[in-house]
Amino acid sequence: MKSPLLRFTNKGIYCEAADVYLDPWRPVEKAIISHGHADHSRWGHKAYITHHRNVPIVKHRLGTITISGREWGESFMINGVKFSLHPAGHIIGSSQIRVEHKGEVWVFTGDYKLEADGVATPYEPVKCDTFITECTFGLPAFLWRPQEEVISDINKWWAENQSAGQTSVLFGYSLGKAQRLLKHLDPSIGKIFTHGAVEKMTEVLRPLTDFPKTELITRDTKKEDIKGNIVIAPPSAHGSTWIRKMTPFVTATASGWMAFRGARRRRAIDKGFVLSDHCDWPGLLTAIKETGASKIICTHGYTDIFSKYLRTLGYDARTESTQFEGENGEVNAETEKVEAE
Repeated sequence: MKSPLLRFTNKGIYCEAADVYLDPWRPVEKAIISHGHADHSRWGHKAYITHHRNVPIVKHRLGTITISGREWGESFMINGVKFSLHPAGHIIGSSQIRVEHKGEVWVFTGDYKLEADGVATPYEPVKCDTFITECTFGLPAFLWRPQEEVISDINKWWAENQSAGQTSVLFGYSLGKAQRLLKHLDPSIGKIFTHGAVEKMTEVLRPLTDFPKTELITRDTKKEDIKGNIVIAPPSAHGSTWIRKMTPFVTATASGWMAFRGARRRRAIDKGFVLSDHCDWPGLLTAIKETGASKIICTHGYTDIFSKYLRTLGYDARTESTQFEGENGEVNAETEKVEAE
């Protein structure tokens, strides 16, 4: 029985023919990286390959490493195996990894979403035989509203808080979600302030896209300057001494998990906005159908439920364990601890 083109090992997803790993979670010789979140791009590999827009992100997070960038759709050969990167739509520089060998094609999505957000290069379907998909939100209950409606709600919330003399503190992951929020906030309402972790990552990404002006909150920033404006901060800032400078403030989180009743209460925040950088249930099903793949491998998320449903649709679907964490794993443990300087 021939070995599969990609197989799951204790180090990561391994292509034996090329002797290369995809998003490995343990140190390896050569790694192809789908995107910059901490659960997919880890320290310790001898050589990294990723999309060129992801290079500055990974360098910022991991420091001095050996890394090379590729363009969308650019084919590159490793030991006779053909690889290429294709837009995943998850965050800036996020890629699906296409692997072709001896007439067989596999696609590994990393993390992805179908809705164009105005920041990440929009997702593009890639035809394949086997599709490795996340299913972070692989339940029928997850149905996203259009981004423009959610952003409109956020801007309205900010304006209402301003009228009440309160500062709006909006939590979002420092890589990806924070920039998506920044891109679409309405600067005519007021000033946009940032936590140090958000500001540092946004500065890395400013050469790649346009963002409105932001002001870093430092020890010298006065409370009266912040009042009535909006502050973008990582979830880890909630409950910290840093946030006291915002008083009086109202808090909100932008996350797909806000679709769950009780999530806002459990996180002790005032408002929840359902905004995710992952596919909802219909998005996952649409993506799978568009690939034309007959074999589906479900990695992180609601793998058992989702794969079982896929089998009722006639797919050869199964699950595999990984160390990817979906939206729960997108907090960069190093940068999220950065305090305002």
